[in-house]
Amino acid sequence: MTISTSNTPTTASWPSVTSPFDRPSVTVTSPLHSFLANSRDVLLSERNAEGHWEGELSTSALSTATAVVALHQVDPARHATLIAGGLRWLSENQNPDGGWGDTVKSASNISTTLLCWSALNLSEESRTTSAAHRAGDWVRDYVGSLNPDAIAETVKARYGKDRTFSVPILMLCALCGRLGQNARAAWKQVLPLPFELSVFPRSWFAAMRLPVVSYALPALIAIGHARFHQAPPLGIFRLLRRLAWPRASKLLAEIQPSSGGFLEAAPLTSFVTMALASSGEKNHPVVTRAVEFLTREVRPDGSWPIDTNLATWVTTFSVKALLTQPCQVGDLTPSDRKSIRNWLLEQQYRERHPFTDAAPGGWAWTDQPGGVPDADDTPGALLALRLLSDPESEDACREAAERGIVWLLDLQNGDGGVPTFCRGWGSLPFDRSSPDLTAHTLRAWLAWESEMSPPLQERIARASGDALAYLIRQQRPDGSWVPLWFGNQHLRRDEENPTYGTAMVVKALLERRAALEPHSLAALNRGLDWLRTQQNPDGGWGGGHATPSSIEETALALDSLSGCDTVSLDALQKATDWLRKATEDGTVFPAAPIGFYFAKLWYYERLYPLIWTVSALAAFEVRLKADR
Repeated sequence: MTISTSNTPTTASWPSVTSPFDRPSVTVTSPLHSFLANSRDVLLSERNAEGHWEGELSTSALSTATAVVALHQVDPARHATLIAGGLRWLSENQNPDGGWGDTVKSASNISTTLLCWSALNLSEESRTTSAAHRAGDWVRDYVGSLNPDAIAETVKARYGKDRTFSVPILMLCALCGRLGQNARAAWKQVLPLPFELSVFPRSWFAAMRLPVVSYALPALIAIGHARFHQAPPLGIFRLLRRLAWPRASKLLAEIQPSSGGFLEAAPLTSFVTMALASSGEKNHPVVTRAVEFLTREVRPDGSWPIDTNLATWVTTFSVKALLTQPCQVGDLTPSDRKSIRNWLLEQQYRERHPFTDAAPGGWAWTDQPGGVPDADDTPGALLALRLLSDPESEDACREAAERGIVWLLDLQNGDGGVPTFCRGWGSLPFDRSSPDLTAHTLRAWLAWESEMSPPLQERIARASGDALAYLIRQQRPDGSWVPLWFGNQHLRRDEENPTYGTAMVVKALLERRAALEPHSLAALNRGLDWLRTQQNPDGGWGGGHATPSSIEETALALDSLSGCDTVSLDALQKATDWLRKATEDGTVFPAAPIGFYFAKLWYYERLYPLIWTVSALAAFEVRLKADR
């Protein structure tokens, strides 16, 4: 299957979008129209009172375990009800094999199981339950023993040189007595973190190659200090760290968001809280605000979610799904569009971010104070604003777009790719350039390029060329691309998700295929071939070869492949039929854990299958019309 530029316009362009309230009324009769109408109705009904989407993130055993331990370290009597509720939820949601996964739909893994097993050791009642015994058996079978040295080595080996998650895990195990009864010996298993480096200018961080990723600065400070307090080093480092703590402590308070939740994340906030509480800092202002966050975020069943919400992310995806092209069912009214547009414009950062020191101009995944501007939500917001812009708002949207475009241009790494938060921070996986973010950024640049000034257009053109070259270099020999923030639990090759990654890159390349050089076209064709050949016999897609079909991955593949006129309609129809059956004709949308949260933690978002199904069906409808 090969595409060329012969059937396409001679210049790359952003497809025009007809306002939904200009669409003629059409009677919905065909199965596709009925399926799409049902799905759209469900998506539109998911908006909150403010008119945008908030979604619902999966409950997390890991979040629940860390929150319970944090509250216990601060004041076990005061928080006894929440602690008991969390421990009860953990016991009731243990996997049959005795372990826990990151979600209730996830297979057991050593990290989450260690955290839950440790949390169950907090009280005499919970440590003697069958859940605790079964968890210990699971850990013993995985590690080979319950020896503290063996447990510590297993955790360190899992994460390698990246200490972002290995050090917090071992700290929690030490606090809960799972690394032996000798506290100092247990803390020796927790690798020290050089928190004293946090007092240096933020602009130095990239050059210092810190042992944690850019978003883990609060953990570096708090856990580094806890390790110093519990097992202080000898010599000059003891003096340096003692002198550095007052400034580092002040910085930690300064970068804490007003909500109290670092990144709006229960795990990171909990790790910081328990670290401070265990090092004589229970009355630290950071602890007070963090406890307020944790007590506010607990769910009625006693559990905690992985994060507060992905409101910006799911809203921009919803807008792109509903306004992809003129469709035959009504969706957003002028008032709806204005409400969403104004909300998105308000979410753009206008000041330098205190946490990552990011320049103004980007968007975060959430509307909550703990968000951090990133290179996936920023292009998502830019694409949504392009679709929502109208004569009344075009100046405001263009100005916001210019700030966002410059932010992305300044973020681009020297390799041509785009990282998540910080340029050139380091070589750890979650700070590297990634194909999915780079592809998303390319789409945003293309969408707004014609509206920018000539000098900025030149910058965009140069940056786009570098980004395309990066994508070509990152393409695997089989034609696929691998994303950073999504995975598949069934694909044992490092749990990657080439279906998501390839779909994102193919979509970006198809939008500019008329202007692609031959080598870029060849890369696009290889990606299309890979994506097409991964379709399962049932018509759906999983994360890769021989993985179970999911609504999310099938919709993503269908959406991208519908944009190519050389992909057979039969294959696309099979995918549509599979989606119709899986969603009961667009009425139910069970979610799969394909999302990667920070530190490669699994999550699912209730709206992903719904949003991506709407987007895919709209794209398929456009393809059908084009073939008539």
